[in-house]
Amino acid sequence: MRNVGIDIGGTKIAGGVVDDDGTIIEKLRVDTPIDPAALVDAVVDMADHLRRAHDVHAIGVAAAGFISLDRSTVIYAPNIDWRDEPLRARLEQRLDAPVTIENDANAAGWGEYRFGAGRGVRDMVMLTMGTGVGGAVVSGGELFRGGHGIGGELGHMRFVRGGHPCGCGQNGCLEQYASGRALQREANAIADEGGIGAALAAIREEKGAIPGPAVSRLVLAGDPGAIEALRRVATALGEACGGFQAVLDPELFVIGGGVAQLGADLLAPVKLAYETSLPGYGERPVADFAIARLGNDAGLIGVADLAGKER
Repeated sequence: MRNVGIDIGGTKIAGGVVDDDGTIIEKLRVDTPIDPAALVDAVVDMADHLRRAHDVHAIGVAAAGFISLDRSTVIYAPNIDWRDEPLRARLEQRLDAPVTIENDANAAGWGEYRFGAGRGVRDMVMLTMGTGVGGAVVSGGELFRGGHGIGGELGHMRFVRGGHPCGCGQNGCLEQYASGRALQREANAIADEGGIGAALAAIREEKGAIPGPAVSRLVLAGDPGAIEALRRVATALGEACGGFQAVLDPELFVIGGGVAQLGADLLAPVKLAYETSLPGYGERPVADFAIARLGNDAGLIGVADLAGKER
């Protein structure tokens, strides 16, 4: 059985035909239109192209935002002018095929659970460290969505009272302290301090900013300033994982997103902070940690699988 998975990002739409083993048979990528009507046209065109040469059962579409419990309506999308948008009905009418709508972080988490780092466990939490912090929870082998369909927004747990303002309208959310953007903020702060921040300051002087990939390269090169910036961000994530463990008790935390490419350099301080934040540490089972395996394809693979499972 093959399904189409389409992942709508802020700058690109990625789509693919996915078989029941999670293998992408054919893949497309186009820029994300700004106009909502043009965006729907782009999704329809992509789905039509992908199913033209394949026997497709269902179509899954992942997008950032709050999705209704019945997975029919985009209640709110932060990067698209969708408010109570009946996206499933619009797409099904034009495609004449069953369509599943899912939050993009949930889709990526499900993809990792089914075909990536989470294979073989029943309870898993995925956290993606990109521009923000995305979250997904799998409990008892099922994707957790909550009473209104919008559960699992782990990056918007308030982490610091009165902390940095967040795009969600609150202050102090976890994603302001444990994301790629947070890593850049810490790198700039360390550059301002001098001393171990000399290499970071030199990059900023040359480029006018400190790009995230530059921080990662310095971490891998052993630069003490970049390592300290990563430690601060990883510590925030690990402390949050201690709290998530107390509530959700997962077997496994999967860490994805651009910062996760640092692998063991990231996981070591995350685990240390997790252990020192975990209630009853030393007297209870603890979770394992792993780096996500599916990369940028996790969302389209996950939503394709959900489309086949739920429709």
